Amino acid sequence: MHTPVLINEVISLLSPRPGAVYIDGTLGAGGHSRAILEASAPDGIVLGFDWDDRAVDVAAEKLAPFGERVRLIRRSYAEMDSVVDEMGFSGGVDGILLDLGLSSMQLSDPGRGFSFKTGGLLDMRMSRSLSVSAAELVNRLPEKELADLIYRFGDERRSRAIARAIVNARARGPVETAEKLADIVLRSGRRRGRWQIHPATRTFQALRIAVNDELSNLEKGLAAGRSLLAPGGVLAVISFHSLEDRIVKRAFREWSAGDGDFVRLVKKPITPSDDEVFRNPRARSARLRAVKRMEE
Repeated sequence: MHTPVLINEVISLLSPRPGAVYIDGTLGAGGHSRAILEASAPDGIVLGFDWDDRAVDVAAEKLAPFGERVRLIRRSYAEMDSVVDEMGFSGGVDGILLDLGLSSMQLSDPGRGFSFKTGGLLDMRMSRSLSVSAAELVNRLPEKELADLIYRFGDERRSRAIARAIVNARARGPVETAEKLADIVLRSGRRRGRWQIHPATRTFQALRIAVNDELSNLEKGLAAGRSLLAPGGVLAVISFHSLEDRIVKRAFREWSAGDGDFVRLVKKPITPSDDEVFRNPRARSARLRAVKRMEE
């Protein structure tokens, strides 16, 4: 079961109210959307975006009791401004949430290849509409480009050694599964002492970001969110690694330093409590930031 991260903190920042319109830009299994719908009863509306078809199907079933109060869109949150305009919400929305983490449903699915713990084919596409999988990057990119990708998106200091090991391994046969890639990374060099994270974690992160163009989508999504917020509206973002958090931090700082239309609600990111991390270890790296458009 997927446990929504920082749920109480998100609801506190968004302050859902009856009659208002909210966007859950990363619908996932629908946990955050459910909480927003409950807090905005009896007539608050949630527009749920996700380009993962399976996630939308699961959320549709779980949120069915809310009827017409929830509307699900099989599109990336990077496109939410044009979609919302097409849907006729010309007055803007009152709150937006972007939870940039993978859901337990995605991580545990061996057919997706997001995690070396569950294995499976090395795919990593959030949407089947994307043309390039992680396996294609791993098996086709020249060594230098692969090393640069792993360093840029994974902040992996050993990117050159890992890329060299991958290229050597694929010369003997294609690298097609998450288990095989994790084993290649693990064997690519000696590591002393205990690992804080599995040695393949940063490589997997880098490939997932590249496959789904995540950082570019985040920048587009933030710009879309800024244009959609009504006066008094709040945009909240949960990030899970420094690359994402840096983009969000910079954007919110620039907005609040501009013409006075925005104010940062969070100067330092909100992090999960020890109790939440104990109950949901995947929440440990979550960082929540929020910004509010000022009332006119």
